[in-house]
Amino acid sequence: MGSCLSLDTPRSTGSGDGRRCSKGLKKRKKKKKRGGSSSFRKDESEQLHKIPERLFFNGSTDITSLFTQQGRKGTNQDAMITWEKFLSRDDTVFCGVFDGHGPYGHLVARRVRDTLPLKLISQLNSSTTPGESLNSTEEQEFDRQMCKLESEGVVDTHVLELEKEEVEIKYPEIFTKFKESFLTAFKSVDTELRAYSNIDSFCSGTTAVTLIKQGQDLIIGNVGDSRAILGTRNHRDNNSFTAVQLTVDLKPNLPKEEERIKSCKGRVFALQDEPKVPRVWLPDNDSPGLAMARAFGDFCLKDFGLISVPDVSYRHLSDRDEFVVLATDGVWDVLSNSKVVEVVVSAPSRASAARCLVESAVRAWKYKYPTSKIDDCAAVCLFLNPEGSDSTVSYSDSRVSDSSEEEEEDEAVGVIVLERCSTVRSNPDRALEVAAEEEEGMVIVKSRSGKRPLDEEPTTTTTVMVV
Repeated sequence: MGSCLSLDTPRSTGSGDGRRCSKGLKKRKKKKKRGGSSSFRKDESEQLHKIPERLFFNGSTDITSLFTQQGRKGTNQDAMITWEKFLSRDDTVFCGVFDGHGPYGHLVARRVRDTLPLKLISQLNSSTTPGESLNSTEEQEFDRQMCKLESEGVVDTHVLELEKEEVEIKYPEIFTKFKESFLTAFKSVDTELRAYSNIDSFCSGTTAVTLIKQGQDLIIGNVGDSRAILGTRNHRDNNSFTAVQLTVDLKPNLPKEEERIKSCKGRVFALQDEPKVPRVWLPDNDSPGLAMARAFGDFCLKDFGLISVPDVSYRHLSDRDEFVVLATDGVWDVLSNSKVVEVVVSAPSRASAARCLVESAVRAWKYKYPTSKIDDCAAVCLFLNPEGSDSTVSYSDSRVSDSSEEEEEDEAVGVIVLERCSTVRSNPDRALEVAAEEEEGMVIVKSRSGKRPLDEEPTTTTTVMVV
């Protein structure tokens, strides 16, 4: 939420879309009302919500835990889902979290949550090759975008073929099939979203970090800056956990992302009062200021480098891999990867893991940025081993390390800037200034543990190690 910003109007923590973007949005509405049919109807949505293995609200099952909490910026624009027995297979589960932004971001996030799994089912159950099930309109749009990018030197189809061959050599056959299905499904959802007249997604959109676990195979599709991590046991010490980041935060300043955006005439820069938050801007207007390089929706930027093509990755799970956490940036803005693993490990039960994680993030927001509006938070925890199995031992007295070596340190003095959050100001005309009591790197927090580090929970059973 709050990933868009405009310099044409006073900045807000809500939609943040400028006047010029709003004018384009109104024009877009008139055009879309002429047509824009969709294969996803209301009755289908109602039937979807009745599927017992499909969970999209706060709750838990034997292997999953879900929780979301509204922030202080308005409507909760985060959405989440787990779908067990996915593809009608007992060994398959689908999980996803979606972080909406813009005036109708909450509607976009929910729609993508509902339609994307169905598209994946259709692709993976198709008797034809995954890429052949696109209808003519979608295929023409795909070809148009690819030709445009290739003519501008952004995409080289020869390189794509080489990369595809490399993937087929390095990964099992299942990954090739699933990757093609992810790519096709994501494109299909975005194409239908553009034509869908009930939601104006011209200046609204959503991230999506999704996964399918089938047996020991884990396939992840990611668009935007939500994130997935893996909690795995250290091979040298069974009581030590390592946090492994599974996805890349697709920010506009990543070299390839920035190159693509600029080649399409879009602009990438950060504002002076938030120098660590790069944004995507229209060629001639200082709007909408999107803080990610890929997203569903946001069609005002789709001709200027923003894409909905997912970054698809694969991991073969081992017996030491314990759980996967998917979460929106409301969590990652204030908690490191290792901290997230620590919270999940320390949770009283699997069922409460996601709730403990979100509540920990909310507390961290209040401690680190007391004058900032807390962002929406959503988390999905997928446990990989049956509870009580031989591979699942007690989490007590476990230690956590971060394999990505991305442990964030808090600055003791000066202006505190939230690197990954798009809106961190209480006053729109200046950067957030936080007055906190500090004493030799310690922040005074009222708890049973007394003084403790800012990012450390009031517990004495878990130790965090950075390697």
